[in-house]
Amino acid sequence: MAELRRVVLASGNPGKVRELAALLEGLVAEVRPQSFYYVPEADETGTTFVENAIIKARNAAAHTRLAAIADDSGLEIPALGGDPGVRSARWAGNAADDAANNARLRDELLDLTADQRLARYRCVLVFMRHADDPAPVIAEGSWEGRLVETPAGDGGFGYDPHFFVPALHCTAAQLEASTKNRLSHRGQALAQLRKRLEALCPGA
Repeated sequence: MAELRRVVLASGNPGKVRELAALLEGLVAEVRPQSFYYVPEADETGTTFVENAIIKARNAAAHTRLAAIADDSGLEIPALGGDPGVRSARWAGNAADDAANNARLRDELLDLTADQRLARYRCVLVFMRHADDPAPVIAEGSWEGRLVETPAGDGGFGYDPHFFVPALHCTAAQLEASTKNRLSHRGQALAQLRKRLEALCPGA
């Protein structure tokens, strides 16, 4: 498949932009975050990851007239009824940053036993050829782990310092970027997306 010439990433999160750009290497000739085009943030009014990803992709495509890829992802804690879920980036408030969200996570962990600290990251990626694309390409991935109170690692972003990966005996924030990109929920979703784009967009 020829490279897609230009795609806008519908995200203002620098960590997501870095990961997605790295994972799209070799598939897309030019990847730009929506901030490069001064695209306003979309209102994430959906109740599911799929809905929010479509909203964000459509918003970026409409403002740039380019193909767009949007990511909506978050942390799910079954013992908390799946929270924070779609509210992961805003768990501590609409203007919350990673530090505030992780502080809330540590507070929540105080009331959970070791067996209740199982968690998963979930990611949905949506590719839209244009804002009116009637059949967006959707891919999903999930990553199982458990939560730890004491943060570890300087890499990644979001809840990564508290997301412990038992098979690797470390947190997501302690992984090298290449390893995380291969194993993570986002890496899994993008591997699916690449295959579908190769099948659906030959010669793009």
